[in-house]
Amino acid sequence: YECKHCGKSFSCYSSFRDHVRTHTGEKPCQCKHCGKAFTCYSSLREHGRTHSGEKPYECKECGKAFRYPSSLRAHVRMHTGEKPYVCKQCGKAFGCPTYFRRHVKTHSGVKPYECKECGKAYSFSSSLRIHVRTHTGEKPFECKHCEKAFSCHSSLREHVRTHSGEKPYECNQCGKAFSHAQYFQKHVRSHSGVKPYECPECGKAYSCSSSLRVHVRTHTGERPYECKQCGKTFRYLASLQAHVRTHAGA
Repeated sequence: YECKHCGKSFSCYSSFRDHVRTHTGEKPCQCKHCGKAFTCYSSLREHGRTHSGEKPYECKECGKAFRYPSSLRAHVRMHTGEKPYVCKQCGKAFGCPTYFRRHVKTHSGVKPYECKECGKAYSFSSSLRIHVRTHTGEKPFECKHCEKAFSCHSSLREHVRTHSGEKPYECNQCGKAFSHAQYFQKHVRSHSGVKPYECPECGKAYSCSSSLRVHVRTHTGERPYECKQCGKTFRYLASLQAHVRTHAGA
């Protein structure tokens, strides 16, 4: 079965039929709950899980369940450390295709979503929405355990693990487990010795971006941590915390 629109061939008629609909725009499979329409039944079936809450794809490593097989595959790579999606421009690798596509856009320099309050621009509308909440103070994602609220869902998800004790990211080399992906990735680099974050001033390299940010302050002189009692500023958070204790008499 060959598509007259693009020449692509299929061995199965149903696959051919579903493909043709991507050209014609036909969407005969409609959701009974919300009316959203799809080109094929399999897409409708996956969409239906957003209403039913069904998560049939479970990780064998940690038991976490997912709505879509693609989500499970991306999650499993957090355990294996596999990152098959490599940016051709900078070499940065990703385990999730969604994050990879988002990253590629950052190289284009296009930031069409601008904050009306401060003028800061973003490549993605979702990033702008989260940023705007820093102005409005809106924190729509609330923890059911302690009522602490967050401006974005990912922050809430990571916070909830402080209550559940869940640590889904386990190092294959030493078995150490982490509740946050960023700490896990930082730890993995401690085994590999990879230091991808290099200081443009002196060339010193670091395994994580936060360490580089702190180091850069030795060049810029930036002191972002200020004591509310006396106004003294510090380069490092730990230095501010130690200083605050001198006021408390601790």
